[in-house]
Amino acid sequence: MKIAVIKYNAGNVQSVLYALERLGVDAVLTDDPEEIHAADKVIFPGQGEASSAMTYLKARQLDQVIKDIKQPFLGVCLGLQLLCAHSEENDTECLGIFPVKVKRFIPENSQEFKVPHVGWNELENLADNVLLKDLPDSKFLYYVHSYYAELSEATIATTHYIHDFTAILHRDNYWAIQAHPEKSSTVGEKLLANFLNI
Repeated sequence: MKIAVIKYNAGNVQSVLYALERLGVDAVLTDDPEEIHAADKVIFPGQGEASSAMTYLKARQLDQVIKDIKQPFLGVCLGLQLLCAHSEENDTECLGIFPVKVKRFIPENSQEFKVPHVGWNELENLADNVLLKDLPDSKFLYYVHSYYAELSEATIATTHYIHDFTAILHRDNYWAIQAHPEKSSTVGEKLLANFLNI
């Protein structure tokens, strides 16, 4: 199985590659459209800022490559947000795979809630979906983010921080996870393994 991890000047890619290696999969880090299209599955991870990431993608025509993908595709963290329609982060038009807005957390109580949201929170309201199959009973994932995707018809799991937000999205051959599965112990490992088995 050939896994392509999209290279687009966003951080945290190495930990995703290590997580795949632990699952016995060698992935290639690439921004080559042909290599991406030839892969069995594609992963789109990242940390960073939405507008500069979109600028990088467009400069290399990777925005169109991502929209044309037919094989199973997984966005992670910033990758989830960029797959949405628009982000409040620097008023950024994103890829529009999911017709969803990305908004900034507004802390209701600055003593209780900090932005960015950093730490372990539980997956809730899980849909019947192949990505969520046979997860451990304790479904905690590790988050680091200041922006979140609104709840929508594409939401297949939620998490609560300040309010409910989209933890995982699914539409057609695209899935996306806001948390960092590569840093989320057995639950994250199972999510990645489920994706590899799609």
